[in-house]
Amino acid sequence: MTAQLSLESQGITTQKTIFWNLTAAALYEESLKRQEGQIVQGGALAVRTGQHTGRSPKDKYIVREPISADRIAWGDVNRPMEQEKFEHLKRRMLAFAGEKELFVQDAFAGADPRYRLPIRVITRFAWHSLFARHLFIPAERPHTPEFTVIDLPDFQAIPEVDGTRSEVFIVVSFAEKLVLIGGTEYAGEIKKSIFTVLNYLLPLQGVFPMHCSANIGQADDTAIFFGLSGTGKTTLSADPKRTLIGDDEHGWSDRGVFNFEGGCYAKVINLSPIAEPEIYQTTRMFSTVLENVVFDPSTRKLNLADGSLTENTRAAYPIAFIPNAKEDGLGQHPRNVIMLTADAFGVLPPVAKLTPEQAMYHFLSGYTAKVAGTEKGVTEPQATFSACFGAPFLPLHPTVYADLLREKITQHQADVWLVNTGWSGGAYGVGSRMKIAYTRAIISAVLDGSLSQATFENEPFFGLAIPAECPGVPSEILNPRTTWADQNAYDAQAQKLANMFSENAKKFADRLATAVTR
Repeated sequence: MTAQLSLESQGITTQKTIFWNLTAAALYEESLKRQEGQIVQGGALAVRTGQHTGRSPKDKYIVREPISADRIAWGDVNRPMEQEKFEHLKRRMLAFAGEKELFVQDAFAGADPRYRLPIRVITRFAWHSLFARHLFIPAERPHTPEFTVIDLPDFQAIPEVDGTRSEVFIVVSFAEKLVLIGGTEYAGEIKKSIFTVLNYLLPLQGVFPMHCSANIGQADDTAIFFGLSGTGKTTLSADPKRTLIGDDEHGWSDRGVFNFEGGCYAKVINLSPIAEPEIYQTTRMFSTVLENVVFDPSTRKLNLADGSLTENTRAAYPIAFIPNAKEDGLGQHPRNVIMLTADAFGVLPPVAKLTPEQAMYHFLSGYTAKVAGTEKGVTEPQATFSACFGAPFLPLHPTVYADLLREKITQHQADVWLVNTGWSGGAYGVGSRMKIAYTRAIISAVLDGSLSQATFENEPFFGLAIPAECPGVPSEILNPRTTWADQNAYDAQAQKLANMFSENAKKFADRLATAVTR
């Protein structure tokens, strides 16, 4: 639609064409016309994001404003930008936008009508507009947004003028209800900036915003899955026996769980048609956007195993592409909360049942591990702690979200589990990755209630309650120490990781101590 709709309320005056709420087919045409991407075998649109193949967390800023300054947890995650610098950057950016053809998508963030946020995404690239159409919930007609994202990849900051670290910037203004993105073609910045906004707004309404996937069973039993990238959050929630609510971002209100998004943004490196058939199929579907996925230039056949451009290859698609997705994006209060970790040290158990105090501890820890070879300079497993399994997106102090978790699981008597999808029988390079069939069997036993009836024993290093048996899983792998050939080496490795947890937890020591006494 190119009706006479104005962007003047967003400060953009232009005589150029504004493409408003174009459909997927129309955005394909515009993308191909502009040589932004290519159609590959099966019908997906393959694009490349250039220099930036992932988020730029060190280039994210929040404007220091009276309305929000006292609430923001300023520091390495939330870097301040002064209002004067923001206004200067915005003026230059809006002037630049006024000289370009633009694509607009009016949409909502949040499936629950009581808490949804009307947004507008203004972009320079047709495929970015398609991405926004997939990842948010499209509005039926243009509306007045409560928050606007202006995404101009070919507009760059001038560090010595704008006070930025580089030419890339993602700037959030809560006073002006505006997000500015420039200098990067990575579309994930669009969705994560709105997630940051919701992580600020919703706790003020008593809603717990979560970086998690969620699904629901035939008994109307909701489960949520926390986890950092690579832990299996998307894969494990796409269960053919359960209905998918969403794969990445949700809220937990007094009414239950609701999806923030209208689509999925799945990692597809080494995606398996056997282990992950539903997600795999989306890479062969019309209107899916494939970021940095390698394909044969002649046959257009995809090579999902090729990480030469990046290990962070992605597919963005409407959630309706998953056959058993829940159309309304709503679920009941969770019966089970599952925290996923990929432990490359090989010492955490495949599954453990957590007390409420342990749930807060592991939520604030947000642990997973990088493995050798995934990043330059990483030669052995490296512990990664990301508070609340989403530290880069938390404008408030992590303990605000941890308190909401404690309140919700206590009020609704949810069981909390720690599930390790990482290594067993040794660290990365010695042991082997946990078989996905075993992890799925563990998840099934959690969700059908049978695992909660098992006999448990406590291991000594983390105080975790480990089940003695689980249907479909060899009993000998449930206690990680017994899987190591050298159990003394296991003890040393486990103590090493336990010490890392303890050191990280010092940041939250006062709040954790308070939680234990409640």
